[in-house]
Formats: sequence, C-alpha cells, structure tokens
Amino acid sequence: MRIGIDTGGTFTDFVFLKDGEGRVHKTPSTPDNPLGAILEGLKELRPEGLDGVELVHGTTVGTNAFLTRRGARVALLATMGFEDVLFIGRQTRAELFSLAPAKPPALLPRERVVGVSERLRADGSVYLPLSADEIARIRREVWKSASESIAVCLLHAYANPSHEKLLAEALADLGAPIYLSSDILPEFREYERTSATVLNAYLAPVLSRYLDDFIRELPSASLFIQQSNGGFLPARRAASLGLATVLSGPAGGVFGAWKLGRALGEERLLTLDMGGTSTDVALIPGEIPFTSEYALEGYPLGIPVMDIHTVGAGGGSIAYRDQGGALRVGPRSAGADPGPACYGRASEVTVTDAQLYLGRLLPQSFLGGRLHLYPEAAAQALTRLAGEFDVNPRELALGVIRVVNSNMARALTAVSLEKGYDPRDFTLFCFGGAGGLHVCELAEELGVRRIIIPAQAGVLSALGMALAGLRRDLAQTLLRREPELNWEHLQPAFAALVERGLADLAEDGLPPESFSVSGELDLRYRGQSYTLSVPLSPFFKEDFHRKHRRLYGHAFPDRELEAVVLRAHFLAQEPALPLSNLRPRAKGNIPKLPTRHLVTLPGGPEEVPVYWRPSLEAGFRFAGPALILEEFATQLVLPGFSGNLTEAGHLVLSR
Repeated sequence: MRIGIDTGGTFTDFVFLKDGEGRVHKTPSTPDNPLGAILEGLKELRPEGLDGVELVHGTTVGTNAFLTRRGARVALLATMGFEDVLFIGRQTRAELFSLAPAKPPALLPRERVVGVSERLRADGSVYLPLSADEIARIRREVWKSASESIAVCLLHAYANPSHEKLLAEALADLGAPIYLSSDILPEFREYERTSATVLNAYLAPVLSRYLDDFIRELPSASLFIQQSNGGFLPARRAASLGLATVLSGPAGGVFGAWKLGRALGEERLLTLDMGGTSTDVALIPGEIPFTSEYALEGYPLGIPVMDIHTVGAGGGSIAYRDQGGALRVGPRSAGADPGPACYGRASEVTVTDAQLYLGRLLPQSFLGGRLHLYPEAAAQALTRLAGEFDVNPRELALGVIRVVNSNMARALTAVSLEKGYDPRDFTLFCFGGAGGLHVCELAEELGVRRIIIPAQAGVLSALGMALAGLRRDLAQTLLRREPELNWEHLQPAFAALVERGLADLAEDGLPPESFSVSGELDLRYRGQSYTLSVPLSPFFKEDFHRKHRRLYGHAFPDRELEAVVLRAHFLAQEPALPLSNLRPRAKGNIPKLPTRHLVTLPGGPEEVPVYWRPSLEAGFRFAGPALILEEFATQLVLPGFSGNLTEAGHLVLSR
C-alpha cells in the first residue's frame, strides 16, 4: 500500500494505491503549516489508519524556505583566498543589456565566511597542511558566529576530502550539523560546489525539522521523500539532503507523465503541469531528461535533476496593470489563502476568476462541489480592473487568458525549439487542475496536433510519486583525456564507483541486489567550458558527437575529448501498482449539470455541450467545442478538436 502526497501552493493532492485499485483526494493547502493539510487529508482518505502504508511525499518546504529566505543561519568554511567565490559567481548575466542588474539576496553575509589556512593541489596532494592551531582557530570563529549550520567547501576537496573530514571531526561537538562539499557535490568547479553545499546547509535543517514533526505525528507510516531526480529517499536520509528536494513536486508529475505515456505507446511528450501557483513544463524525447545546470534564482544546484522549466502561471496567478499600463499576469499568486476573488476572501483578479467569468468553470463541479465559488465576486473584481484599462470585463478576462497562455507557450518553446526539438513532433501531455482549460489554445499556438489528458489529471504529480522507486546518484570527477579516455580505462573507475554506491545502500538498510545500475559520462571537447552528458557505453564518443551536432548544429569528430565527471545511478524496481482505475475518496453524487452551457470562446460566446467525465463510457467520441468536467479538473475542448476516451479513461484530443 502506498500513498503519494503532493503539496502545492493551492491544493495538497493524495493518491492511494493498493491491490490493483486507487483512490484520489484533494484538500486546500495550509501554506503556514503544510503538515496540517496533509494530516487532514490523510485522515479523510484513510480513517482506518496508516499501518503498513508507505508515504511518498513531494514537499515544497525547502524551496519555500529558500524563496522567503527563511533557511538556517549558515557559516561557510572556505580555503583562505577563496572566501568570495559564492559572491562573485560566474560572469554570465541573465539580463545581458540591463543597465542596473540586480543580484538575488545572498544566503549568508560575507562576515560568516571563514577562511581556512590550508591548500590542496588539483590532483589532491597536500600543498599546505591543515594544522592543529588552525583547526582551533576555526572552532573559535565558528562558535562566535552562532551558526545553526556549517558548510565546508575547501579547494580541490573533490580530489582529496581529508581536510574537510578533519574539520568535520573537530567541529562535531558544536551542536550544528556539518555539510561537506566532498559529500554533497564531489565535482570540480568551485562555484557550483560551493553553491550546492551552502544551499544544502541552508535548506536541510528546515527540512529536517519538518520531517521530525511529520514522523512524530505519523509514527506508524513509512515515510519517503520525492527527489528532484524522479526517485525518492527514506525520510531520515532526505533530512540531510535538502538540496535534492527543490523540484520534488514537479519531478513527480513528469515521472507520472512518462510512465503513463509509455503505457499508452506515447514516448515523445511535451508535458504541461498547470496548478494553482505555477506551471511546470518538460520535454520527454523517449527518456526522462536530466540536467546538472539547474539554478535556483542564480544559485546552481550542481546535482542531476529533471530538466523542468517553471513559470509563475497558474490558476491563482494575479492579473494587474503595470507601471507602463500593460496587462500582466503572475508570477505573484493568490495561493490557497486568500485564493482567487471567487473564493470570497480576496478582491484581486486571477486566472481562475477570468475562466469562471467566461463560463469555462462551473461552480457546482469545482472540487466536487466541496469548495463554494462566488461568481459575483469574480465579476466585481474583473469589473474594477477592467475600469483601469477602459474595457469591458469580458475583454479583460479574455486578455488575462491570452497573457497567461503566452507565458506558458514561451516556457514550452524554451524546452523544445530552443533545444533543437520541433514541438509538432510531440504529443502535449496535460495535467494539473488548471491545464485542461488552456491546453487546446496552447496546442494551436505551437502547432501540436495531439493532446493527452490522463484520468484524474488534477492529481497526476501525486500519482507519479506513488509509482516511483528508490533512487541514489553518485558522481566522481575524472578529468581524463585521450588517449587514456577509452572504454577499457573507464570500466574499472565505474566499477569502483558502483561498489561505493552499493556499500552506501547496504549501510542504509536497503538491499543492494534490488537496485539496477546505469552509468553516465560528462564529456566536452578539450578547451570547452561546459559539458554534455551521454550514457556510459562503448559508444560514448559517437553519442557525444551526435548529441553535440543535434544541440549546436555542428560537431568535431577529430577533436580531442575530455571526460569530466563519471556518474552512477542506482534505481530500485518500481512497484507493480495500477496506472488507472483511480476514483475519488468517497463516491459522491453526480453534480446537477446543464446539458449545454454558454461559454465565451476565442471566437465569441457559444453554447457548448457539457459532459461529466466519470460518467462517460470507454470509447466515447465527441467533437469540440465542449466542456468536460470532473471533480479535480475541467477541460475546455475548442472547435477544430475531436476527442475520444480510452479504455483506461484517458482523454485523447486530435486537431
């Protein structure tokens, strides 16, 4: 038995899987205390208790701590002379032509960076030893800083962690958790390694406190935390790896889309996950894409995570008039509290208010009728904002939809066209509670001809978590060039890395024999700054040239290659749990719905047929325009689209 739990900014989603059947549930999030919504939802979903149930939780606790700058008070220990690496960063600029670029707020002040008198060479040999007197001085400096967490990132520690370990042993009795760069990111590039270690030290204590509360409230359940790489970790292990949970929720959604896509024979997917606060998009060209270059407000994570692009465009995104008089939507969100104006507690216009005003949402079906909507409040809010633009409320509502669609279309373009893929060659896989209202317009803009909206699309991220498996990633810096760069030389290095990984799994009480192992290699042409990752195989060189040509339009097969990092991925077998037959927690009454409803479409108002999706039979076919309603999502099918319902209940649209 397993429950996937996805905490979002507006709703918290649950999927319970057992013995070939599944139940789904959704409850409003409690941003000030995320655990409150989880405990309430679990009580409603499984009142008989959680004995023998595995909980796989996608959490935003660490991410929110970063965004609000409420992480731990961190002291950074860096090799003397390199104390400013984190503050200097790279010379790349997000806004190339900005005359006054603004850097994100720092994670720690410069005065809490302590220089350590020691030095290693690039090969790991000792140039300046770390003396006992120096360790004693460092202890005094750290004690004076009154830090809650300690990050240690010494020069070239990826090649020799001995100095970092000496400091960890000497500081262990100070009462603050210690995070070593040689454990967090044992790879070259000082800035990325420092950033990853400091981020982890900043987030992990917050996540650890949250997980302690979770375990204390639910002692009988086995708790696992979803990682940004699509797998999950035991909660006790995850407590020290806050860095690995930054994309926890979105990763569950992409993994669920990949699993369902494979079951449907669709392996080339553009995923669109539109929730209440943001939209996450990814491109799956057969396999889940990963990147080691993901950055959080300019701070690189360094670790491999799913290649997911996020924009502040959700059902709760707030519309407003900017200083130049233009209509803007997001990234600020109304969240769960106060929520959109139609919740009756706020007055600012959101995307949900615009959809409701245009007739695309029906109050009696929203969240199964459990959350009351106030159409008159949405109308009042739209009327007030429309007055600022001197237009009528309907024009404003259509404008809000166009703006938010434009934001999402740019995100989809960023993961497809900008990376050498034609979106017309992919199926648009839409999920999240709000995505079905926008997906047809996005498909038209991108030229996509096929759309899949899975059964229970509103809780797919939680389903992906329930279907995931344990995962562990390890890395080792190689810096190996030709002629030593060949398959024969790589195999022993990979075998040693695998042996270390299996020992770590055994130490955590996980049976190593239940894990499959795959390898990956970060390569570059000698003289390049950045790398491309390819599978570890005898054909790694050919794969690199092929990938370089696809991404950049050219390759240099005669140029010398350099292997930078060797990676090993350990993935447990995924559970044999159902992909369909999901039903709401409790069987409710079918809401009283009209057979036809007046909806404002891009071409104008039109009466369209209304269908209750749970009542439709497999094989049902229809043509747009139409409204397809269910408890946790609504789909707007535009003219020019036709659809059918598969045996498993998935909605397939064709243009």
